[in-house]
Formats: sequence, C-alpha cells, structure tokens
Amino acid sequence: MFDPAAFLWSGAALLLIAVVSWLMSLAKDDVSIVDSLWSLMFLVSAAVYANLAEQTGPRTILVLVLVAAWALRLSAHITARNHGQPEDYRYQEIRRNNEPGFRFKSLYIVFGLQALLAWVISLPLVVAISGQAIPGPLDYAGVALWVVGMYFEAVGDFQLARFKKDPANRGRVLETGLWRYTRHPNYFGNFTLWWGFFLLALSAGG
Repeated sequence: MFDPAAFLWSGAALLLIAVVSWLMSLAKDDVSIVDSLWSLMFLVSAAVYANLAEQTGPRTILVLVLVAAWALRLSAHITARNHGQPEDYRYQEIRRNNEPGFRFKSLYIVFGLQALLAWVISLPLVVAISGQAIPGPLDYAGVALWVVGMYFEAVGDFQLARFKKDPANRGRVLETGLWRYTRHPNYFGNFTLWWGFFLLALSAGG
C-alpha cells in the first residue's frame, strides 16, 4: 500500500538533510560528504515511513533492520575510505565545470540531486513498510536476495579496500575473490539487494 503522505514527509526530511549537509560542505570546502550521507538518506526515509505507518508488523521491523544494516555499513565504509583524503576527483571535475558559483550551485547540483534520487528510489520502502498483507513466499525471496546482495557488496568493498591498501598493487586491476567473477561485485550486490526490497514491497501489496 502506497502512503502518499509518508512519501511527502520523507521528501521534506531528505530536503532538510540536503540543506544541512550542504552547509557543512561549505565549511569544509568539500562536497564529498554527500557520499557518506547517501545511504543514510534511505534509513531516514524508512524511519519516516515506519513512524507514519497506520500499523506496524513483522515486515515493518524486518525492512527497517535490513535498511539500517545496509545503510550504516555503506556509510561507515565510505566515511573510512574518504577520511583524510582530498575531495573526490568526480566532484573536483564537477566543481571545475560549474565555476564561478559552485559553492551555491552544489546545493542543487550535488546535494539536491542526491536527495531527489534517494527519495524516488526509496519508493519500494514506503510500500513495503506501509503494506499490511500477510508475509509470504515473496518476503522470503526478497530477504534471500538482500542477503546475497549484501554479501557481494560488503565483501566486494572489503576485498577492493584491502587490494588498494597494498602499494604493490598500484596501477593494477583486482582480479581475485569476487572480482574474479564480476567486474563490480559491490555494484552488483547493491542492485541485487534493492531487488530484494522490491520483492518485499510486492509482497506487502505494492
């Protein structure tokens, strides 16, 4: 069941996060902070949906736990990876292409856009959390997909971080572990676990 009011409140919450994080980026003169906040935007959306749901059941708690586990791990990983590093080269390029005035433009080019994407992508979450259908086979399939996706994303990130940490691997391409089977296991994992959320939403009555 789609809850339009909850969806709108989620959008307002993400807009607030975008503005606050933009102000923080001005103090640091670095917009890379948005990467650490990206997954947390989904956790905020899920919390809003659960708080405004007419009823809460096992699926509501399950989805909240799954979103929290994914969001917190990914945010911690990106924060640790970026700690002590200069602004990500992607944002440096965006900055160069949008001067003069990038400090203001970044509010909508970077932070507003990320908030909008997170809001739209979170649509399956509002359905999964608000739906009242009795849990069934699709829920189990969704959880199974989430587990597979989370494994690929987390292990893929770990293997790549360990590979890059070794100076001997500078300029080389990782071709062992999960990276032997897919060029980007972390992206594959993220894609897969979101299919899991889609199945949970479908089971909830979406």
